[in-house]
Amino acid sequence: MNHNANVVTEQLTAAGRAIEHDSFAIIDAEAGPHAYSADQWPVVRRMIHANADFEFNGLTDFHPAAMEAGLAALLKGGTPTTPGRGTNIVADVEMICVGLSASRLKHFGVTTHHFISDADVIAQAQAEDTTRAVQAMRKAHRQGLLDGAIVGIGNAPTALIEVVRLIKEEGARPALVIGMPVGFVSAAESKDLMAEVQDVPWIVIRGRKGGSTLVVAAIHALLGVAEARQRNAA
Repeated sequence: MNHNANVVTEQLTAAGRAIEHDSFAIIDAEAGPHAYSADQWPVVRRMIHANADFEFNGLTDFHPAAMEAGLAALLKGGTPTTPGRGTNIVADVEMICVGLSASRLKHFGVTTHHFISDADVIAQAQAEDTTRAVQAMRKAHRQGLLDGAIVGIGNAPTALIEVVRLIKEEGARPALVIGMPVGFVSAAESKDLMAEVQDVPWIVIRGRKGGSTLVVAAIHALLGVAEARQRNAA
């Protein structure tokens, strides 16, 4: 393997790496010119790679500080040999946590959290006639997990709307919000709300498209850029 290439955030076999690199080269060629920075493009490219949809070249929108904030959050975890206190990832659904590579998260000391199926979350949602996703975000905030975290929302627009409320009304301060809920009811609106926030960096997909697989792709891309930064600093 090229010693100047990533190791932790790459496919584990030469054949797998070749396929992924060939896929990225095809995406680069077919996407053509774009308005994204050199740091932002790997995120958009991996999202296109996740479901072969070139519309994410244009639909994906970044807060100006999004990449630096996300990378700083990941890199504060250090490395396995020089560990730091890793960042939390708070997700709206279990699918995001399951989809993320355990070995890549471990390298950066990252811990994932989701509360959507917790009994107390379900009971509170029923009692208040809200969604489980809303109550899950409130539980994360009560536990102090949102501050400094990467928040990944791929399924529930109500979760993203609640995160915006927690930021504006209760002082929650995630390091980065990856807001990509998919759907037809409030999905586009929830992302537009997030994109109005200035105090907390975000990455959103405009419109109805989104999904947990895209949040996973975005986080894996961030991990890849973070490893490259880590390696270059060594």
